[in-house]
Amino acid sequence: MNVQLQLRRILQAARRRTMADATLGALPPAALATAVAWRVGGGGAAVAVGLIALAAAAVFVLWRARRLDTRWLQRRLDARRRDLDDSADLLFAEDAALGTLQHLQRARLRQRLAEAPTPDLRPAWSRRRNALAWLLAPPLALAVLLWPARDTEQGAASRTDAPGTAAAGAPRLVAQTLRIAPPAYTGLPARDVDGLEAKAPEGSRLRWTLRFAPQPASAELVFHDGERLALERDGDAWSTERVLDRSTLYRVLPAGAATRPPPPLQRLDAVVDRPPRVRVLAPERSLTMMAAGERSWSLAFEADDDYGVAAVAQLRIILARGSGENITFDERTRTLRGRGEATRRRFEADLDLAELALAPGEDLVVQLQVQDNRAPRPQSARSPSLILRRPADPVVDTVGLEGLARKVLPAYFRSQRQIIIDAEALQKEKPKLQEARFLERSDAIGVDQRLLRLRYGQFMGEESEGAPLPTADADDHDHGDGHDAGPATTLPIDDYGQAPSTAREQDDEHEHEDEHEHEDEPAPGADPAHAHDHGTADDTMTFGRDANVLEEFGHTHDIPEAATLLDPQTRETLRSALGEMWQSELNLRQGRPDRALPYAYRALELIKQVQQADRIYLARVGPELPPIDESRRLGGDRDGIGRRALPAAAGDDDDGTPARIWRALGGMPFDEDAPVDLDALEAWLRSNAERVQDPLAYVAAIDALRNDPDCRECRDALRALLWTALARPPAAVPRRAAADAAGRRYLEALQEPTP
Repeated sequence: MNVQLQLRRILQAARRRTMADATLGALPPAALATAVAWRVGGGGAAVAVGLIALAAAAVFVLWRARRLDTRWLQRRLDARRRDLDDSADLLFAEDAALGTLQHLQRARLRQRLAEAPTPDLRPAWSRRRNALAWLLAPPLALAVLLWPARDTEQGAASRTDAPGTAAAGAPRLVAQTLRIAPPAYTGLPARDVDGLEAKAPEGSRLRWTLRFAPQPASAELVFHDGERLALERDGDAWSTERVLDRSTLYRVLPAGAATRPPPPLQRLDAVVDRPPRVRVLAPERSLTMMAAGERSWSLAFEADDDYGVAAVAQLRIILARGSGENITFDERTRTLRGRGEATRRRFEADLDLAELALAPGEDLVVQLQVQDNRAPRPQSARSPSLILRRPADPVVDTVGLEGLARKVLPAYFRSQRQIIIDAEALQKEKPKLQEARFLERSDAIGVDQRLLRLRYGQFMGEESEGAPLPTADADDHDHGDGHDAGPATTLPIDDYGQAPSTAREQDDEHEHEDEHEHEDEPAPGADPAHAHDHGTADDTMTFGRDANVLEEFGHTHDIPEAATLLDPQTRETLRSALGEMWQSELNLRQGRPDRALPYAYRALELIKQVQQADRIYLARVGPELPPIDESRRLGGDRDGIGRRALPAAAGDDDDGTPARIWRALGGMPFDEDAPVDLDALEAWLRSNAERVQDPLAYVAAIDALRNDPDCRECRDALRALLWTALARPPAAVPRRAAADAAGRRYLEALQEPTP
């Protein structure tokens, strides 16, 4: 016989022995797994598990057989035949790869194999392993199959029917399947749930397939809000469909089934699609100062959503130009395309600053708006606003003046326009408002006008609203002969209740002093030389003279840092604006916004003239606040922290129903001593659903207790839920405890008369 053919037959025999041995060891476990699947899940599960077990056994057998190859045969020949000189590998080598000596050695090996019989190289049987498998697996499988069977139909019904006895022959739910088809935009596959409760995305289509024994005449799904959904029969199956638009509770009611107690409520939770979230990656701060020579501004955002972010987003670009009343906004939109996965996209943009042409003191505001893939109404979200600010030109210090020079008034001098808008709106609403309400709103606008007038009055040296208003004649008379000039005229509206003071009282109070503390701004049209009593009437004041410029126009007698300095033209314009504001305030406080509007318009025109003045000198300390140090802010991570809001405090509309029911649930069982009014609790829940975190849990607990009043677990569950709904008592001072014997003796000793 050919040596090569002989070696091949030896190898095949060894593989057959290995496959047989592996099969004997794998079959018992596969049979046991099939029996367990049939006992737990029925015939369908048994077939599925059996096929999987057989496939696994086949893979195991083939793996064991493939381990026996030519290398294995070489090692076995070298181990069993000493006369092969450990050269069995030459029998399987190619002729071209062998030398002369190797050819000679291979010929000797073939001759020796032909002369002497080849030993049996088949692996030994795994007797111990196979015996153990066949001794344990079949008895276990038989025990599983012969275990006292439970009525599967009754078990299925017990999961859906409430505890209690059912009438003989009443329809019972014996099988149920709930198919959930999420909306297409979620990308989630449809799935089947072997039960009546489920949690699915909002907008999913649900399909019930139910089987009853015996067959009822009709069946329906009854929801907790009163909605009923009829089931349609198709052979032995009953089915229906519904879109899950919100979380709900329901029960299955076949016709002819016992109505008391009804089946428990089953819960369907609708998972709400949350809006997308946008996070700023670059720049790190919301406010960025534009550097000198900077030509582009790089932006990077990251948006994520549970089901997917739209591939295209809109970048809003807003340019804030101008200052004061003359600010204008230029808005434009730029489309960005994101990169990355559908649920997490990155959006980047580089803005050309040369194209935007930012002037000193102007701001560039950007904001990214993204949408998710929700259909038909996608949800949108916006990123925080990012501001790029080009610093304003530095303010040049003025020599010889007390303050810093600026060309415009601060930005907060722009509320006169708002007063006009409010007054016009109030005048339009006058026919719809009651007279008292109209007067109240008009007075509120007048108060705003007064506050604005006092703001501007600071630049004219005014200190308080109710100070006396001197005139030129009064000043001359008072400082000339020192006699009382009579009662001074107060402002038309004295909100502070300050009594008018006389000139003699002022002289007595400030006797032997060089400065006086009770000056006020003269009324419009008065001589500015008498605005403050810092000198005599004979003093000659000339604008621009170094010695008199501070005394003429300064206001330094109260707080030196708050002093102002205005040129005569700007001062007169501001004085006229104050007069118009005064008249506007007077008419507004009297409920006549139509008469106040002309004065308000003229005040606005004068304010704009003041804002356009050449030079306005403000206080030493500028209005700019120091920048916020972002590194010192807390960076706590709140992910995963549940919201544990405390219940609201008891109000006037709280009738105490949760507290009363909570106390009544402490008794067991129901009797006259512990009545529980579940109907009142349901009525309270309908009107106070926003006060509880999970209203459906309350509905289910109330229904379970109503169906089984003696159920202790149901009472405890409802009582635990009500504990979270109890109103917090209002804060109050605790009552002092009564005094004990020693305390009473001490108090009595204090009351005894002193000898």
